[in-house]
Amino acid sequence: MCRNIRPLHNYEPPATRDEVHDAALQFVRKISGTTKPSQANQEAFDRAVEEIAHVTRHLLDELVTTAPPKNREVEAAKRRAKAELRYAR
Repeated sequence: MCRNIRPLHNYEPPATRDEVHDAALQFVRKISGTTKPSQANQEAFDRAVEEIAHVTRHLLDELVTTAPPKNREVEAAKRRAKAELRYAR
């Protein structure tokens, strides 16, 4: 499940609200052990996703680096090449 969580820091343009939310959702799914909570747990699940997304946004806003920003397309190409090597038959 957590393979979808990608580093979000030091990209130009910065991580979008959707990217932060998706990472938070994957995190909550992983630690709760479910991708679809029961109706009884839906409110707690959704609240956890929103709180984690909020804290993640604050973290990303406060992190400092001297490294140049990464290019999303270049990083995606690197991930695709790595996946091709991993899953090549």
